Amino acid sequence: MATATEGIHEATLVPWLETNVKGLVAPVTFDLVAGGRSNFTYRLTDAAGHAYVLRRPPVKQVLATAHDMGREHRIISALRTSSVPVPEPLGFCDDPEVNGAPFYVMAFVDGHIVRNSALAGELLTEAARRQASESLVDVLVAIHAVDVDAVGLGELGRRDAYIERQLKRWRGQLDHATSKVPEELLEVHEELRARIPEQGPAGIVHGDYRLDNCVVGDDGRVRAVLDWELCTLGDTLADLGQMLVYWTDPDDPDVNEALVGSPTVQPGFLRRNEVAALYAERSGRDLVDLGFYLAFASWRIGCILQGVTDRYRDGAMADDQVDAEQFAERVRRSGERAAAYLSA
Repeated sequence: MATATEGIHEATLVPWLETNVKGLVAPVTFDLVAGGRSNFTYRLTDAAGHAYVLRRPPVKQVLATAHDMGREHRIISALRTSSVPVPEPLGFCDDPEVNGAPFYVMAFVDGHIVRNSALAGELLTEAARRQASESLVDVLVAIHAVDVDAVGLGELGRRDAYIERQLKRWRGQLDHATSKVPEELLEVHEELRARIPEQGPAGIVHGDYRLDNCVVGDDGRVRAVLDWELCTLGDTLADLGQMLVYWTDPDDPDVNEALVGSPTVQPGFLRRNEVAALYAERSGRDLVDLGFYLAFASWRIGCILQGVTDRYRDGAMADDQVDAEQFAERVRRSGERAAAYLSA
């Protein structure tokens, strides 16, 4: 596992922070919040007790087209002018001499990140869980309603053929897999390609929208949406499919909470079909093709997990105590689930 100071070059970073982050007072302590398979996130606490968050790429296994800190900073900076709740951006640095890689700093948002059912039961009342369900929908509707040209994100990415481009991208990842890809994923890809719905108006696609990528208050309301690294423009219903695939109902079969977390099994959370209906009501969108978007999200998650499985099996992530075969089984089940959505 990564250590608290891995990826932190205090001798050059702290002077930069003092100069560029208004109000920050040295010395600064650094606590790793998340690191390993994605970007590293640190909580910074200064001498005055003020908290900040720093995001930087991982220190190894950096993908050429991923981990763009400038892009993330640009997105949250633009969304601060919208109704979408995001942390306040406080500074961006693209000089690798300062901290080994580009990074940005944002305000710390106090609240809860609810990753599993135990935390959902401990941190949120039943009423707050209901509120969290509705707030997640309202915020997703707000994201999709943003006028991208008005906030300065009109050139963030191509607007057309989102699903087609995603299918091509992730199928390419499967073609370069270092271990056997389940037939279920390959077969579903062909079916998805043949059934792409006509894309509606393009908007912001978060790319990984779900409960544990948001900070919620004690009342369950979303205070900030995090992890914008996969954000682009395109078919916004892909976000709804992604959120719903991660949304676990209490009677869902074969839920492995140790791997996926299942906060929404707790009483108070809306059921998956209720979440979809609420989104349709508050967005005005027609969800006649929702089964396709659920299938696409399941397939895409399977492709991502295939890459994780390969890295474990190849020894690139040997410091993480995870069974590669567990991930391989999730890959297969993702393909099966995608096929089930397509045939429903």
